[in-house]
Amino acid sequence: MGGANPGAGRIELARTLAQGAATNGEAEGNVDPGHRILFEEMARIAEMHVAELTGLSVTPTGVPVEIVAVGPGAWAWRTVDDWRFLFEAETAVPPAGSSAPSDAEGPRTGDAAGAPPAGDAATTAGLGLVDLGDEDLDLDVPGAAASPMDLVSRWMATMGPILTGLQLGSAIGHLARSTFGQYELPVPRPTSTSLLVVPANVDAFARDWSLPGDEVRLWVCLRDMTINAVLSRPHVADRIRKLLTEVVVGMAGDTDGLADRLQGLDPSDPDSLQRLFGDPEAFLGGEADPQRQRVSGELTAVTTALLGYVEHVLDRAGARLLGGRTALAEAWRRRQVDRETADRTAELLLGLDLSPVQVDRGNAFVRGVLERAGEEGLAQLWSESHTLPTPAEVDAPGLWLERISLG
Repeated sequence: MGGANPGAGRIELARTLAQGAATNGEAEGNVDPGHRILFEEMARIAEMHVAELTGLSVTPTGVPVEIVAVGPGAWAWRTVDDWRFLFEAETAVPPAGSSAPSDAEGPRTGDAAGAPPAGDAATTAGLGLVDLGDEDLDLDVPGAAASPMDLVSRWMATMGPILTGLQLGSAIGHLARSTFGQYELPVPRPTSTSLLVVPANVDAFARDWSLPGDEVRLWVCLRDMTINAVLSRPHVADRIRKLLTEVVVGMAGDTDGLADRLQGLDPSDPDSLQRLFGDPEAFLGGEADPQRQRVSGELTAVTTALLGYVEHVLDRAGARLLGGRTALAEAWRRRQVDRETADRTAELLLGLDLSPVQVDRGNAFVRGVLERAGEEGLAQLWSESHTLPTPAEVDAPGLWLERISLG
């Protein structure tokens, strides 16, 4: 029988899958408190300069940022929970033959932010290990007796949200292996007074590029705090959440694309399921429909402007604190260029584009605003919901300035 919260089992399974992918199914210990202390020292410096350079409070209430140092598995577990609104959005996909969306999961209650239980990647292959609820697999078709095609259509419509959620969980797990902090992807989180950092990934990046560890930690804090300051503006977070939700709902409802991607899957073969849910690229095939392309374009416009704005703040802060950031900026750019598809899967699933091409586009937009209206004009970017740029305005900052009556 279905539980009170349809989809709760799906989120639980996505968390287990994410953690298993992040840790390769191995137990993960606690982070050395000394690593957290190193980040806290850099955070105090970064917070002061970000607040001054942006004119924005880094947190909604102005309280100091709390640094939460975690391993990749804990980051993945916490991120699935923080991105719960995306998993809940999938339950709004109306099944075939239904005129109303299914009920969304109830509000989160009592979820701990600490280290999760040890994950096991092997358990994610067995869908039967977690009760998905009768609501998720209800194949009853209203009215006359259901034809075989009705049943197939109904099954595809219910499986879309389930498989989309599992694929997103897998992608989050792979992202956790390389992410530095909370905002590898600029997705709003429910708590804006704390920042997740993954010291092991940051230290590995510093070693790989022969960069001073303290400088990289300071840079991570500056970058994530700037993004946090912008996403702490409710209208910015609401706009990004709305667009992300539309992308996910569209993807979950794409039953034709789902059928193509399930070709060759043998549901009776656990290894087949393991390969499907363990491969973060498994559902990336197919071209998005025009509606999803439009929404993705609007989402990219906002996030591209955000990327350019963050680069501007980092340039100014880097000149103050690091004597410039040429080596760091180049290392970060090379990292973005060289990322494998598995590391970008969550980004692609959510209709985001954080490539260097979009960073350059955002930089050009910010330069264009500064040339025409200075820092005062740029400060209007996040001031109101109507001042967020459209896709056309990102490529023509003069149009944006004219629309908001600054040009």
